[in-house]
Amino acid sequence: MRVAVVLEHRFERTPDGRVWTQGPFPYSFFTRYLDGFDAVRVVARVATVRQARAGALAADGEGVEFRGVPDYHGPWEYLRRRVGLAAAITCALDPEDAVILRIPSQVASLVAARLAGQGRAYAAEVVGDPWDAMAPGAFRHPLRPVFRYLQTREMARQCRYASATAYVTEHALQRRYPPAAHAPTTHYSSVELRDEAFVSSPPTAPPAATKLISVGSMEHLYKGQDTLLTAVRQCLDEGLEIRLTLVGDGRCRPFLENRVRDLLLGRVVRFHGAAPSGAAVRELLDEADLFVLPSRQEGAPRALLEAMARGLPAISSTVGGIPELLCEEDLAPPDEPEALASRIAEVCRDAPRRDRMAARNLDRAHEYHDAVLGRRRRAFYSVVRGQTALHRREREIAVAPQVARGRD
Repeated sequence: MRVAVVLEHRFERTPDGRVWTQGPFPYSFFTRYLDGFDAVRVVARVATVRQARAGALAADGEGVEFRGVPDYHGPWEYLRRRVGLAAAITCALDPEDAVILRIPSQVASLVAARLAGQGRAYAAEVVGDPWDAMAPGAFRHPLRPVFRYLQTREMARQCRYASATAYVTEHALQRRYPPAAHAPTTHYSSVELRDEAFVSSPPTAPPAATKLISVGSMEHLYKGQDTLLTAVRQCLDEGLEIRLTLVGDGRCRPFLENRVRDLLLGRVVRFHGAAPSGAAVRELLDEADLFVLPSRQEGAPRALLEAMARGLPAISSTVGGIPELLCEEDLAPPDEPEALASRIAEVCRDAPRRDRMAARNLDRAHEYHDAVLGRRRRAFYSVVRGQTALHRREREIAVAPQVARGRD
């Protein structure tokens, strides 16, 4: 049985037909679904390009194919292309496929509506929170409150009607987006943490932490890089000598670069650009003393878990599933640069505390090893496969009398 995986991400296709990404969805990500299914069809936005960008990783491969839908940027372009998107989705979905929606996703919303019209079931993997993603400061648009309300309501409905639901958090997203009363549920992160992702023991903390790092997309301001820049300025004004590397790219990067100039941070902030998942990100993490992620919305952030697996002390925000990963003393509220600056200063000046944080983070990260999460994923895929087969038989039974009458 094949599974159609629907997600919100922009891939790129080169003239040779290969599909590429610089984000968190390379081919290795989709091979996890082959643990429960014979093949994978990815339904997502795919743009046509002349050549793959430097550092891009292949997203397709043996057992993993793509059915692209028209690329779009922002809500207005999505609305303009909605008819074309719906037509592409109709062609992308085969009646025999199992379907897993990774939500929130605009493409997944169209797929869910299509399946409802056909009376077909789908499973959901809940990976983020549109309520936080559309919060003030995280998303800039005059209709932001309307989008926030509509997308939150839509995702709650999708969870309510999903035949099975998996969450990336242990409790946080389940409370806001509960599953159907009798639907099978589980939780597992989307992170890929195999043996090579872990250090054997945390590195000894230097007397003073000077090298900060933050990893996250700049497509929107969900990751709070603007809050972090303001906090770094405050730390410098208090006499703390630090440097910051920002890893990631996206359409908000020019805004952040202007913010660096306005805050006179040019000598201490480095924009690395996007880095492919895996070894490239680990190499950057290993060069840092402290990981900082002041997100405005999260499920269970993969970048944070990757940093924890490298034995890095970490400071993050209080949103989503982050409080399930870090202690309260390592958290700061989103959109509060003063509180974030205070946390950074405390940790940078306290090497024993950083040693304790690093050891605690490494221990916690082992709970997200692929061997642990893989068991939960395989059990979930088995449920989805069984439900799809059952629904298929029910449809065949329902259609049989009509076929018989037609022959008569």
